[in-house]
Amino acid sequence: MSGRPLRVVQVGAGAMGLAWLRTLAAAEDVELVGVADLDVARAETAVRAVCDSGVSPSGGSAGGSGGGAVKVAGSLGELLAATEPDAVVNVTVPDAHSAVNIEALFAGVPVLCEKPAAPTLAEALVQAAAAEATGRLLMISQSRRYFAALAAFRERIAELGTPGLLTTDFFRAPRFGGFRDEMPQPLLVDMAIHAFDAARHLLGQEPVSVVCESWNPAWSWYQGDASATATFLFSGGTRYVFTGSWCAQGRDTSWNGEWRAVGAGGTATWDGERCVTSSVAGPAEEVAPAAHEQIAGALAEFVGAVRTGAEPDGAINGNVRSLAMVEAAVRSAEMGERVGIGALLEQAYEEALALPVRDEVRERLKSWGAAATVLG
Repeated sequence: MSGRPLRVVQVGAGAMGLAWLRTLAAAEDVELVGVADLDVARAETAVRAVCDSGVSPSGGSAGGSGGGAVKVAGSLGELLAATEPDAVVNVTVPDAHSAVNIEALFAGVPVLCEKPAAPTLAEALVQAAAAEATGRLLMISQSRRYFAALAAFRERIAELGTPGLLTTDFFRAPRFGGFRDEMPQPLLVDMAIHAFDAARHLLGQEPVSVVCESWNPAWSWYQGDASATATFLFSGGTRYVFTGSWCAQGRDTSWNGEWRAVGAGGTATWDGERCVTSSVAGPAEEVAPAAHEQIAGALAEFVGAVRTGAEPDGAINGNVRSLAMVEAAVRSAEMGERVGIGALLEQAYEEALALPVRDEVRERLKSWGAAATVLG
C-alpha cells in the first residue's frame, strides 16, 4: 500500500457516520471504497451527500472516492469480498462494535473504531485478545486527544513536576433527545470517557481507584444521573477530579471542559479551546489549530500506524483503561464506595473468559492469565 492511498471501508452511516464520511473524503491519503449499513438506503444517501463519485452496489464496478463509485452494502462481509480494503472504520452503535471489529480483524484488516470500544470491559478485553490473536491493529478513536492546545497543555504540565492535582470542570445543557435521555448514567457513560482518557494522556499515569457520586438535579430533563463528581487516584500519586453536569444551563464550558494542573513548580490551565496558561511559562498562549484535529487527527494517526507498524495512543490494550475508568466511576456511584480499577479489570477478565467467543480468542485470553498481563 506504500505510495497509494489507504483503501478504506466504513461501517455505519448514521449521524456520526456522516462526519466520518466527510473526514475520509477530505483525506488525501485515504480512498473510501465502500460503506456498509443495515439500512442500505441510508448508506446510499450518505455517500451521495458526501462523495462526488456516487455509489454502486457491492457487486458493481471497482473504484472509490478517488476514482469511481463507492460500493454500498448491507454488511461488512459483502464489502470485504468486493473491495479488499486496507482498513475498516467502524462507526456503528457501541453494541455492534465487537462483532464488526472481530470480523474485520479475522479477515486480516486493521480497524479504527469509534469510542467506546464496547459497552462492557469484558467485551473490550475480548477485542484486545482478537487483535493480539490476528496480529492486526485495533485503534479506538478518542477524538478529543487530538487538539494542538491539549498538546501544549501537556507540555506545560510536564514543566510543573508530577502534579498533585489535575481537575476538569464540565458544564453544558444539551437537549439530545433519544437514548441519552433514558440512560441511567448519561454523563459518565456517554461523555466523561473523553475527559478520563485525556487525563491518562496528560499525566502519563494509569488510574488506580476512584470515588464517585452521581445524581440528577430536580430540574433535569434526563431520566438518569446527569451530574457527577469523581476523584481518581493515579499511579504517580496524582488526584484527578472530574466535576460535571449535562443540565447546567448558562455559562457553558467548552466541550473539552476547563482544566487545571497544580504541581510543585506552579499551576497550568487550559480553557478547553485555544488558551493555555502557566505560572512558570510567561503570558497566556493562544494555540493555533493543528492541521488534523479531532476525528481527522485520529484518522491521521491510524493511517500512520498502519503504514509504519507503530503503536498509536489509541491502541485497544491501552484504551481499555479509559473504559475501565468509566465503569469504575459508575460502579462507585452505585455502590457508594471506592472502587479499585485493577480488581475491576480482573473481574472483567473472568467475565470475558465466560463469553461465547472464537476458539482463537479464547486461547489468547487464557494465555494472559490475568488482565494485567496484556494491559501492563
